[in-house]
Amino acid sequence: MNIPEYLSDFDVSNAGLTVWLFKKSGGAGGAAPTYNGHWIATNDDLNTALKEAIIEARSSIKEVHDYGLLAQNNESSALLIDTDETHANLIVNQSANALPQKKVKKESHITNTYFFVVRLTDGENVLHAVRRTDSSWRTKRRKEVIDIVFRENALALDQSPSFSLSKHVDFFIAADKIIIPHKANFESVLHYRQAHAEEFNVLQAETDFSQIFSSLDVLTDFVGNNKIQLRRMCSIRQKGHYKDPAFMSRLKQQHLTYGLTLTFNAAGQIVPTPETCRDIITALLDHRLASAFSENIYDVPNATEIP
Repeated sequence: MNIPEYLSDFDVSNAGLTVWLFKKSGGAGGAAPTYNGHWIATNDDLNTALKEAIIEARSSIKEVHDYGLLAQNNESSALLIDTDETHANLIVNQSANALPQKKVKKESHITNTYFFVVRLTDGENVLHAVRRTDSSWRTKRRKEVIDIVFRENALALDQSPSFSLSKHVDFFIAADKIIIPHKANFESVLHYRQAHAEEFNVLQAETDFSQIFSSLDVLTDFVGNNKIQLRRMCSIRQKGHYKDPAFMSRLKQQHLTYGLTLTFNAAGQIVPTPETCRDIITALLDHRLASAFSENIYDVPNATEIP
């Protein structure tokens, strides 16, 4: 699909601009993260450079795909999700007013910034460009290096604290949509990845899911805290094939035909082992597919049903 018009038509060049620096904490146990933001004064040269970087980042997006737990994008595409499915409103609301008491007044407001937001305003329209900070913002990193500058054909000590603002954009908050060029940083900033672990806990408690297994212990150990496997388990819950008796019956009858190594007990339950967990996940994702043309069987990273 095409990039949303709200983003593509936004007049970045002539927009008002404010830079916000955010620190993040909390978010354990499924709770919303806590963001602490301060805005910082910027000069015209920096504002121009930031706008040019945002325009370039926007122009690099040639196509947009719906966000999914297993969806991936490349350097010329982005993922799309509704804003209200995330904690983005916490960032939007906090950065809405550049109040005097929220202005950066000391270096401690800057160090350990987790991400920065370039807030652009064009009349009633507002666009947020969000990017995680690099190591130059970390207190620990700053203690380990000597800041230098190249001046008059020589290296000299740089007495002023220096920080880097990336030209890349991790995601755009464009009204009711978020456009995501960098999935991993989006999930980290908005605490979206933590939700995967919480959802896996919910999945394990579902009777419809637990009853198809002789025991969940081995599968739970296999998944552990691996972010890829957690995404896959959440996708299994979203698809819900394990709730479909017809799907489970066909899986039992045809798994060998599709090269899946699964073990069933006398009660018809799947018996997970360390060797079969990967195939169990593939099966419940419905990611082992056959081509009617080549008659080959494939594993696919993500499956989109064609109407």
